[in-house]
Amino acid sequence: MEEKKTAYTFEEFTEIVRELRAKCPWDSTQTHKSLKPCMQEEVEEVLEGIDLLEKTGEWDNLCEELGDVLLQVVLHSVIAQEEGLFTLDDVVDAIARKMIRRHPHIFGKSDLYKDYDGIPDWEEIKRLEREEKERQRVLRRNL
Repeated sequence: MEEKKTAYTFEEFTEIVRELRAKCPWDSTQTHKSLKPCMQEEVEEVLEGIDLLEKTGEWDNLCEELGDVLLQVVLHSVIAQEEGLFTLDDVVDAIARKMIRRHPHIFGKSDLYKDYDGIPDWEEIKRLEREEKERQRVLRRNL
């Protein structure tokens, strides 16, 4: 891809990561486990970027570090797709659903949280979600 391009799209970035997985000796050998230290380091650098933004108002470091975390998310998702586990679209769908589910005061009540009025109790929502996930696991095991 051409480096002089003005701006890349998310889809183009994802294709860059796929190409790295296919052709780069380092990227092609990475696993979820081998990438754990990288993810941890990148998250710590985001936190440092937030501190720098608060102290100086400079945002460019935070932007760069968030990109590094995004690389980790896309790379893990590409690896998972190669393994037949899930895709990047599944990750996006899951987080979108979670945000909608956890904000019934904004997006409307779901069956799981039909008893909530106003801002819900986040810990109660998480508890209900864990119970529902376990119920789904049991159903899958019994199929």
